[in-house]
Amino acid sequence: MRFLIWLLLTMALTPAFAPQNARAQDAAVYVVTYVEVAPSASATTAGLLRQLAEAARKDDGNMRFEILERTAPPNQFAVVTVWRDQKAYDAYAAGAHSKEFRDKIKSSLISGIDERPHRGMETAAAPDKAAPGAVLVVTHVDVPPPQKDDCISALQTLVGDSRKEAGVVRFEVLQQVSRPNHFSVVEIWKDNKAYDAHITAEHTRKFRERLTPMSGALYDERLYKAL
Repeated sequence: MRFLIWLLLTMALTPAFAPQNARAQDAAVYVVTYVEVAPSASATTAGLLRQLAEAARKDDGNMRFEILERTAPPNQFAVVTVWRDQKAYDAYAAGAHSKEFRDKIKSSLISGIDERPHRGMETAAAPDKAAPGAVLVVTHVDVPPPQKDDCISALQTLVGDSRKEAGVVRFEVLQQVSRPNHFSVVEIWKDNKAYDAHITAEHTRKFRERLTPMSGALYDERLYKAL
């Protein structure tokens, strides 16, 4: 009798709690946005992005808002943000400070703002921030759809090996929502020496060798500094 009561309680409670836990783990929205402006507008754009970040970090549901300026050419920027869920991200995208930024930057753009929502694949719960002198890297990895799972396996191996390196600050992989065969690798290295050690490490070479035959586009690795 006791066993029957326990079984009935278990059956009743499990559906109510298990899906909620799963959603809580998977709900975060990661967005990588690329902004490219006229060279003469680099400083102005950096200022506008700082203003946007200051306002957006106060939004309900914002978990991370980072601005990156490419080391060369410096008129290219990346914005890496994390939102608690889709509702929080949608509210930001439709918010006044987001619209104000787009209005002010419009005349300086030399291409459309490229905004790419992702889901977290290999992420850090409480990632460390970039210190002065740190090297930030955002890499877009693109493979044909049939190679997606092989690419995920290769990326997971790279993450595990790279996080063991002495100079690593952060190493994350995001999977694009609209194209799950596209990935963004977001890295922070303590300094140039640490970055150089990483790209010449045996596990990095093995990853590139494994990726190249399945790659659908050039390996798009871009170096940035934090603003």
